[in-house]
Amino acid sequence: QVQLVESGGGLVQAGGSLRLSCVASGRTWNTYGIGWFRQAPGKERDFVASITWSTGNPNYADSVKGRFTISRDNAMNTVYLQMNSLKSEDTAVYFCAADLGVGGIGASATYSYWGQGTQVTVSS
Repeated sequence: QVQLVESGGGLVQAGGSLRLSCVASGRTWNTYGIGWFRQAPGKERDFVASITWSTGNPNYADSVKGRFTISRDNAMNTVYLQMNSLKSEDTAVYFCAADLGVGGIGASATYSYWGQGTQVTVSS
């Protein structure tokens, strides 16, 4: 009932920037916020950042704090992840997910709907 589509991934050199977008559709009024996650080859999925629709309260993983910025455009049902000073360690498939607000906040929230993912590759 909630569909999420990520875009904006690609290949960049270390130190470069990318801006990811997550467009939500369907019953978006039931969603409390959006989280970004990433999964590198051979590793588990990690929390990156999240934001609430109502207040815009952001949360970041320590590994990206100061480099990544999450924002939202409520009118467009879109959440952005601006990624600056990219490192090779940031290489992963990035997913956005919808938090329905039934649990915690940020990394501790329960994310019920997921996008298909977008590949980010950072060369060194």
